[in-house]
Amino acid sequence: MPLQVTAIMIGVEELARSKKFYREGLGCTIDQDHPNFMSFNLGDGSSSLALYEREAAAQYAGVSSEGSGFRGVSFHFSVPSREGVDEVMGKAVAAGGGLVKEAAAVQWGYSGYFSDPDGYLWKVASAS
Repeated sequence: MPLQVTAIMIGVEELARSKKFYREGLGCTIDQDHPNFMSFNLGDGSSSLALYEREAAAQYAGVSSEGSGFRGVSFHFSVPSREGVDEVMGKAVAAGGGLVKEAAAVQWGYSGYFSDPDGYLWKVASAS
């Protein structure tokens, strides 16, 4: 059976804060909404994104919830234009995200990084 990522789950400190960030800041559509867990439908051709209270997610997996800094993962969001990169970055920061690396021209296009309220990195990029 070929590998298929059907959902990406991230542990968050405050579910309500992250829900607001992903719904209002990035325009994600809520699919499921429960007291300690929620998921967003990201549209056709994309995995879903799930949020789980960090402590509860760690306990469920049987591991420690401690951890900070670079977690060895970043999410990448491709958009069709430089203006789209700037728009996504602006909305994310206005919704409580952090500016990690300002969008700038790179050899292959234009990109920048922001973090969500829990420090997860998002790269927004355009090949144009």
